Amino acid sequence: MVTDIVRQVAGDKARVEGIIGQGVDPHLYKPTRNDVAALLRADVVFYSGLMLEGKMTDTLIKVARSGKPIYAVTELIDEKYLLEPREFQGHYDPHVWMDVQGWMKGVEAVAKALGEYDAPDAAVYEERAKAYVAELQNLDGYARKVIGGIPQKSRVLITAHDAFNYFGRAYDMEVLGIQGISTESEAGLKDLNRLVDLIVERDIQAVFVETSVAEKNVRALVEGARARGKSVVIGGMLYSDAMGAPGTYEGTYMGMMDHNVTTIALALGGQASPLGMQGRLAPARDKGKP
Repeated sequence: MVTDIVRQVAGDKARVEGIIGQGVDPHLYKPTRNDVAALLRADVVFYSGLMLEGKMTDTLIKVARSGKPIYAVTELIDEKYLLEPREFQGHYDPHVWMDVQGWMKGVEAVAKALGEYDAPDAAVYEERAKAYVAELQNLDGYARKVIGGIPQKSRVLITAHDAFNYFGRAYDMEVLGIQGISTESEAGLKDLNRLVDLIVERDIQAVFVETSVAEKNVRALVEGARARGKSVVIGGMLYSDAMGAPGTYEGTYMGMMDHNVTTIALALGGQASPLGMQGRLAPARDKGKP
């Protein structure tokens, strides 16, 4: 998602190389020797921040000490906006891209940083950022409209881990994850049983798997509910900590969020075109929908 922001703002003024790619969990990713070499030869380095890239922290510190300009795209976000779950040991929830309005601040941060590094082209970065933010405003409006069309009692989003809390706050959904904020946490039998009870009691129709997190816990929920006489389906696969394949619409932040919003709405009783906001989503059968 960070790579995509930088590409949108930099345009043809830079060659942008992403380190963490499709389907990769940033919470657990360990940089390779080639990754470190790429970071050290870059002119400017961007990362998400808020402890998302936990196992890359030492590497990012080394790069910063080398004198390399390095920026967290979340650095301009006001602390009052950030969520601080009790179970996350006093740290902020890093999944701010799940609220399109929040991720717009990342666009602003990238434009500011590129303007500082390449002052002669600062106005170019600012204009590109403004144009991209206008597109994101449309995406945010689409999310509010489509999620708002889900019946109120059905606005419960159950996923593999707690990556959707900002999404829930922004678009008025109750969000429940099997694992915690970081996928390093483990889900226990008690957690699974608690969610099975909730699925049965509230007649929840669908739960969701994620592209960057193992499916086993979500499938255990489905089986647990079935054992209690409740049929619940896997409503689709959501992009949480990584986007889709490079070169696809879902491989952009815009496409990732369009996919998530559309998939959630259709599974929970809302109204949306299966092809999404721009008519560009790949059919579910082409994505290996469970």
